[in-house]
Amino acid sequence: MRKLGLIAGGGALPSVLAEQCRAAGRPYFVVRLLGMADPSLADHPGADIGIAELGKAIKALKAQKCETVCFAGVVARPDFASLKPDMRGLAALPGIVAAARQGDDGLLRRVLGEFEKDGFVVEGAHEVLAELTLPVGLLGRIAPSDAHRRDIERALQVARELGAMDVGQGAVVCDGLVLALEAQEGTDAMLRRVAELPDALRGSPGRMKGVLAKAPKPIQEMKVDMPTIGLGTVEWAARAGLAGIVGEAGRLLVLDRDQAIALADDLGLFILGVEAKAP
Repeated sequence: MRKLGLIAGGGALPSVLAEQCRAAGRPYFVVRLLGMADPSLADHPGADIGIAELGKAIKALKAQKCETVCFAGVVARPDFASLKPDMRGLAALPGIVAAARQGDDGLLRRVLGEFEKDGFVVEGAHEVLAELTLPVGLLGRIAPSDAHRRDIERALQVARELGAMDVGQGAVVCDGLVLALEAQEGTDAMLRRVAELPDALRGSPGRMKGVLAKAPKPIQEMKVDMPTIGLGTVEWAARAGLAGIVGEAGRLLVLDRDQAIALADDLGLFILGVEAKAP
């Protein structure tokens, strides 16, 4: 197995991947991005490195004989003026800033390119841990009713169109009405907004209705930024009164999968994977 360099932002995903490498006996090294990576990653072999210290990160990965890199976790778009780059980071910064003006995906591709120039092979989280991805069909014992089908189709349509504009990955639809679109705040924050809407517009614990759909952008760099749900998503979907969550099979990561399924079952939500739409 090739040694993996795990470049870790915030959230649970980097820890899941690190634990998987440890359990599988795969050699790995974690670049913990300062101010972002979860403190639990301190228990894994690695180093704390600033987001603009590109040269330091590449030098550390090469010293550890890493052959592949995986970018995982939440990385907020930085204030470029406040960054403190090293020499390699300083050289790359003008191109990265220019790419950022084209949107998040342009920015991510530029950053990936810097590592590929140094000979690293980029792996997606779904390649490191294939069982994270949503399969076709239901996860858990809750199934959508015929009444939910219209919202499922509408929510997926809206999420895909939102992605085509490079805005976000998620949409909430209830009774055919679009209640929320995901932008930079993220899925869970969007669901919190839905939970604050009047009861007349959304479901409730006693009469759950409406759907959260997540879909990748057509131009999305799937090796870095695949749509993700986890325990928080399931919990906030229930608080928002939603009946379920739907995503494209093979193109949505489900973190803490067993726990997420159990929680959805307990709360009465369905989690559904549908065939990805052909480009």
